[in-house]
Amino acid sequence: MTPELADSPFLRACRREPVSHTPVWFMRQAGRSLPEYRALREGVPMLTACATPDLVVEVTMQPVRRYGVDAAILFSDIVVPLKAIGVDLDIKPGIGPVVAAPIRDAAALEVLRPIEPDDVSYVSEAVQALTKELGATPLIGFAGAPFTLASYLIEGGPSKNHDHTKAMMYGEPRLWHAMMDRLTEITLGFLRVQLAAGASAVQLFDSWVGAVSPDDYREFVLPYTSRIFAGLAELDAPRIHFGVGTGELLGLLGEAGADVVGVDWRVPLDEAARRVGPDKALQGNMDPTILFAPWEVVERRASDILTRAAKAEGHVFNLGHGVLPSTDPDQLARLTDFVHEASAR
Repeated sequence: MTPELADSPFLRACRREPVSHTPVWFMRQAGRSLPEYRALREGVPMLTACATPDLVVEVTMQPVRRYGVDAAILFSDIVVPLKAIGVDLDIKPGIGPVVAAPIRDAAALEVLRPIEPDDVSYVSEAVQALTKELGATPLIGFAGAPFTLASYLIEGGPSKNHDHTKAMMYGEPRLWHAMMDRLTEITLGFLRVQLAAGASAVQLFDSWVGAVSPDDYREFVLPYTSRIFAGLAELDAPRIHFGVGTGELLGLLGEAGADVVGVDWRVPLDEAARRVGPDKALQGNMDPTILFAPWEVVERRASDILTRAAKAEGHVFNLGHGVLPSTDPDQLARLTDFVHEASAR
């Protein structure tokens, strides 16, 4: 890592060091809200796009050029490692990941083999090309966390209530733990591939873990997220942990071992700092729908987030979830500029 990259505002904020301004990036900043992305993806299935290095590089770079954000995030999807090891799944437009044969018994677990770097060589190729092009701008790699991956695999697709998932978790705990054990190794392997290729930081997306109670998180989820973060510790790259609807879990998300805890929009950042506790930076947390309001509302809300973030030991400005497809890109560009200017030290 070059000195300029190591000294970037994003990496400094993740390490809870002083910054010249609050760094900004947006979850799903590369994607459907950008007309240049839609033009590039025309007729190209999502998983094909994720496995095409030139396309991955271009899509990842688009928001960096347009918005001047302080970090890029690899264009990919959380099911990419599952597809790479042979799980029969696809990403259906308007639906999300759909698994052909849901995993609901011990025999079906056999498809979940460890991931090897050669399984995702296109990811390594894209990351290596991106780090050259990005220069002093950090690249964030990412993966889906075991609970969220398990939910897709057990349900067969997106689920509102996670009924099959919880039925296994509560009713067949031995099978649950065996599945989580395998998914932990896959996730850890996939993140290590990205860091080995040159990613500067990683984010673990546990999108659906807000569906469980704190007690259930501690018993059925925490041991596996902790193993992932511990397994990355020697690589000296900031580790970010994010989930949706996790207000009651924020202390546990911090306990899992990440350096940065992502906060959705439901909990103010000053309260989130109290729940997470010391020695962690925070990331977040504007409601993505606020971007549809008039600019003066966006500016007022952004100012409030920056004020509340003073209670955190480090802060990366982000949304509380991904950029929505119909968001005006000009609002994101203006928001990036505003945060940079308003937080200039």
